[in-house]
Order: sequence, then C-alpha cells, then structure tokens
Amino acid sequence: MAWKAPFRPRTDNGITQNFNEGEITIYRTEDRAQPGYYPQIELSKKVKLRYEERSLGIQRYYAAAQNQIEVKRVVRVPQYPGVTNQDVAQTEDGTYYRIDLVQAVVDAYPPCMDLTLAKYTQGVPE
Repeated sequence: MAWKAPFRPRTDNGITQNFNEGEITIYRTEDRAQPGYYPQIELSKKVKLRYEERSLGIQRYYAAAQNQIEVKRVVRVPQYPGVTNQDVAQTEDGTYYRIDLVQAVVDAYPPCMDLTLAKYTQGVPE
C-alpha cells in the first residue's frame, strides 16, 4: 500500500505544524484578596494543550529586555480562543511562566498561536 499524505483543506503552501514537544497547562489568574489588601493570586485551570518549542529570536529577546521582562521560551500551541496575556502557563516539568505575548500564526495548519513565556514567581503554588 502506498503512503497517503494527510488531508489538508487549504490550498496554499502553509506549514503543517506538529505539537510533539510536550503538554502545557494554561491557568486563569484571579485576585482573591479583599479590596485594599496585598494581592493573593489564585490559579484556576483553563485548558491543557500540546506544544512545539520555538527558538527565542534575538530581536524578541532584546525587545523584552528593554522592558525589564525576562523571556524564557517561546512555544507554539493549537489556537484556543480563551488564552490571553493575563494567564499563567505550566509545563510538564512543573515550571510556571507568565504568558507575556500571544501571537496568531497565519502560515501554519492547523491554526495555531505562539506564546511568549516569561519568568513568573508571584502566586506560584508551593
């Protein structure tokens, strides 16, 4: 039997994206403190997605450094409408990251987005 290419509904030459690096869990952040008190950040699970690791470009790295943001990694995930830069991400190794930037990717199938992950320490569960 001959090998058969997967069905692609698009006719352009976009890239078929795979997500085989691991799983990332996205959490919603909520401040549970009383008004006027020190913030008490609580994380509630939003979604678990597969991801593909992307290279952190020098231009993105220095743009973040100018704004005092320590960007750690960039990952590509399937498009999910509820993910925003107010959320927190956790990789399968247990490390938490703040989602600094969400960018839609236009030349890939299936529809996906790049998440820029920055160092995060506030509200991390012990």
